[in-house]
Formats: sequence, C-alpha cells, structure tokens
Amino acid sequence: MAAPKMSVGKPTADRLPCNTTSFQKKSRSKLVSIPGTRPSIQNGQLIVSTGVTSLDYVIGGGLAVGTLLLIEEDRYDSYSRMLLKYFLAEGVVCGHELYVASALDHPNDILQELPAPILDDIASPKTEDQAKSCDPESQDAMKIAWRYQHLPKVQTALASSSRFGHYYDVSKTMDPEICQAARCHGFYLPEHSTAVTSPTATTPGQSPMPETYSSLLNNLQEVIHREGFDGTVPQTKSRNILRIGLHSLGSALWDDDLCCRENPSHGHALTTFLYGLRAMLRSSLSVAVVTVPSHLIQNRALMGNITRLCDTAIALESFRGSERETNPLYKDYHGLLDVRQLPYLNCLVCDLPDNKDLAFKLKRKQFSIERLHLPPDLSETVSRVSRGELTGTAILGSSGCGSGSTGNRHLDF
Repeated sequence: MAAPKMSVGKPTADRLPCNTTSFQKKSRSKLVSIPGTRPSIQNGQLIVSTGVTSLDYVIGGGLAVGTLLLIEEDRYDSYSRMLLKYFLAEGVVCGHELYVASALDHPNDILQELPAPILDDIASPKTEDQAKSCDPESQDAMKIAWRYQHLPKVQTALASSSRFGHYYDVSKTMDPEICQAARCHGFYLPEHSTAVTSPTATTPGQSPMPETYSSLLNNLQEVIHREGFDGTVPQTKSRNILRIGLHSLGSALWDDDLCCRENPSHGHALTTFLYGLRAMLRSSLSVAVVTVPSHLIQNRALMGNITRLCDTAIALESFRGSERETNPLYKDYHGLLDVRQLPYLNCLVCDLPDNKDLAFKLKRKQFSIERLHLPPDLSETVSRVSRGELTGTAILGSSGCGSGSTGNRHLDF
C-alpha cells in the first residue's frame, strides 16, 4: 500500500487550508434610517409618532409603519379632528409627505388649521405637580391632610422616558411657509364627483363598493407607486414616509348609507375598502389614520368588523352635551378614551396599557391623555355638604328615641 504523498517543498499559498468551512457570521440587518422614525423597543418595528406623546405611550410607543389607526369620532367631531391634525402636523415637522382625503373640507383648508410646533426649549413643559414641588412658597402655603400624607401619589400623566415626537400649541396655527414647504397630496370628493356620477349596475344580493371608495383607493395607489413609497419596487431616491389621513369615512358624504340605516345596502363597502387599504399599507412605507362616526352606525356587529380590520383602534367619548359635563367627578376632564384594539406585530401578545381608565382634556395650548384619577376627598366633600340636610331630615322624620330633641344636633341613642 503506497503511502500518501506529502506536500513538502510546496509554497504556503498552494496548500489547502485545513479549517475550510462554509459558516458565515450572520450580521443583524440594518433598519431603514428615515427622519421622524425609530425602531420599537418591543418588536423592532419601525414606528412614527402620532403627534400626541401621551397617545404614543398608550398604543405602545407610536404607530408602526404599514399599519392603520382607527379613531372613532366623538359626537361633535371636535377631538377626533384635532387628533388628525396632530398626526398631519407631526408629518410636516418631520419632513414626511402627506395624503389628505375629505368629503367635507378641502385638504388645503385642513392644512391651514394645523397646530403650531413648540420650540425645543419649552417642548417638555412641567406638569402641575412638578411645578408645585419646585416652588418653596407653595410648599409652605399648602399642607396636605395628615391622613393622606403617607399614601402613594398617583401619576396621572402618561409619558415615556425617551422623547419621541414634538409638542404643539393648539391656540396657534402653523406658519404658512412651513405648510407650503411640505409635500401634500389631496383628495377632495366634490372635485372627483365626475367619476362618481355614473351609476354601476348592481346584481341582486350583492352590495359592491361605491365609486367614491373605489376612486379614493385607486388615487391612493397611484400616489404610492408614483412617489416611490412602494416597498416591492427598488427605489433610487432617498426613502420617506407617507402619512395618510382619511376623514369621516362611512358618513353619508361618501355616498355610504352605513350611518343611515340599520341594514345598509352597501353594508360591506367600508370593510372592503379597509381590507384593500390595509393590504396596500403592508407593502409600502406609509401609515394611515382613519376617522369613522361610530356613534351614527346602528349595526354594532358591522362596527365590530370595521374595528377588527384595523391594526389599532381607539374611541373618543366627549362630555359635551351630556350629564357628565356637570358631574363633579369629571370636572378636570373633557372626555374619555377607550383603547379598542392594539396591533400584534412580530409577537403573539400585544403590550396592553397598565391602566384602561383613560381620559383626555384640552388645556389652553395642548391636548393630553391622562389616567382617570378621582380626587380622594370627593366623598368627604359630599358628606360635609349633605350632613346637615341628612341630620335635619332624620330628626324631623324619626318617631323613636331622640324624636323630642330640637336643633341640628346628631341623634343620641
């Protein structure tokens, strides 16, 4: 048997390496760096701010790119419209492109009503509790009741440890030069009414999507492809985010009888549109906010289907015109906020908020969401006010012991 030949005398370069392997170290893929975005600490998804820092905290840090946020409008469409303006104003400040669709107001009129951003030196205003704790005169002037001194303080403000997003002043409007510098695409339904006037033939037992939703979806898809927001097509220019704001879908202005009848003829029109919109968002660098007048929709099962077709859903309940407006329990708030649904992104369980009792209030300059916290001395105040009346009623109406006593003293047994 011949012995193997040794590679003696061969240069080192001609020798085969003895530790040859196909293993390669896997490097972590880099996320797309876009201004106004950051990766989520929970699931690594690229997120943007809603414009309201407290709302970002409630929904898990912000809105993930490629997702849909549903806002159930309040009765007078005041605060839901304000949240939409915050969302669009954040896009203007971050340099994102906007897409605004409305059937009532022109998109240019909505842009002129955006709140003005606050400067960085006053961008993180102190809360009332922090202001009082920093003032030594207020500490000497006010003393808390002795029985409440050792109770833990309730932190009502919702804020994250790391800053994300900007702050805005609702008492002022954004500078027109800033608004004009922003790139905005608008869809005003009366201007596209020529495509809606031609009725389509309907077959019995079917409720096709109206031409209003079809033209809106086609126009939005055209903008996404033309402006380079489609993630399936390689892009040569720098990437950006498209913020989509759709106002009051499902109302009669969009040629939808969803809010007019319990059994609408186009019952699946809005759900079909949301299904197509959500599929479009998944493959593009865009994020959408949709407002729906849910208080006008009589079919609650259909409203549940609309909620499940969205990634995140919140509901606003305003106190205006209701009995809660004069209730002393809610004197510090203007309405309640309910988190209907949170997204499941790259995980099996979503991050639920630590407190579901949330309320919102509109201050002189800012809109904020806080934990609903009732004052501890409210029951004591009510009892002090009604103590004399209850004592007098008990004395006049009693026929047993103490019935012969006079005055407003307590009953003695």
